[in-house]
Amino acid sequence: MLKPTAQYHIFVFRAIDEPALCKAYIDGHRKVLSDYGIENVTTNTDDWMYNPHIYCTVIQDRNSNELVGGVRIQIADGKHPLPVERAIGYMDHHVFDKVRHYALDGGIGESCGLWISKKVKQMGLSRYLMWASIASSEQLKFQTMLGICAGYTLKLFGSLGFVIDMSLGEHGGFPYPNEKYIAHVIGILNAITLETSDQQDKEVMLSLRNKPVQERVENNNGFTCHISYDIIYKNIVPVVIDDYWTYSNMLSLE
Repeated sequence: MLKPTAQYHIFVFRAIDEPALCKAYIDGHRKVLSDYGIENVTTNTDDWMYNPHIYCTVIQDRNSNELVGGVRIQIADGKHPLPVERAIGYMDHHVFDKVRHYALDGGIGESCGLWISKKVKQMGLSRYLMWASIASSEQLKFQTMLGICAGYTLKLFGSLGFVIDMSLGEHGGFPYPNEKYIAHVIGILNAITLETSDQQDKEVMLSLRNKPVQERVENNNGFTCHISYDIIYKNIVPVVIDDYWTYSNMLSLE
């Protein structure tokens, strides 16, 4: 039997323009990490909220106005290391070369900082959040998307179009955020065509891309969610990349 319909709002913003929303995002993310006993995640900082090339997608409970999930996109700008570089660069320096290559060849962004409150787990909100974030990425004008994915989320990210980069680490795997976990470097080779996404996920993401403001009713595990999507960024600052763009300064990251 289906549970009562929940009401949510999924929307996007540039991080630096919305400090209060960023603070709520950070608090929610840290609470989830703490709930699972994870403290040493390299992205668990607040410095990202001052980066002009970070864009957030969040999901808000329409009754309480509480943020119950979020995810970020950070676009490589040659100045701020991507989270994947901070997380595994000291284990495999090839990640710097790979990011630089894609940054100069159409641009690259990383999907990072995904969290969903434990109080709404099993409702499928991670998928809806990622649909919106990936669909919105076309507005940000980069071609390649990558990220770090835990083993237990590989199925979800695989259906969204992410593939493991087997050239990095031990067959794509790294001990992260600590030796108890194995994370994988994953990537959507083309964030524009979504050619590696499962058909159903691709159809929804293209629908959101073509109509970024819409209402949808989603069902998962007996949960029905009425979601209001609004994934139009009000402020986008282009990243300027040139032939002198380099990551040499990042090789000394601790």
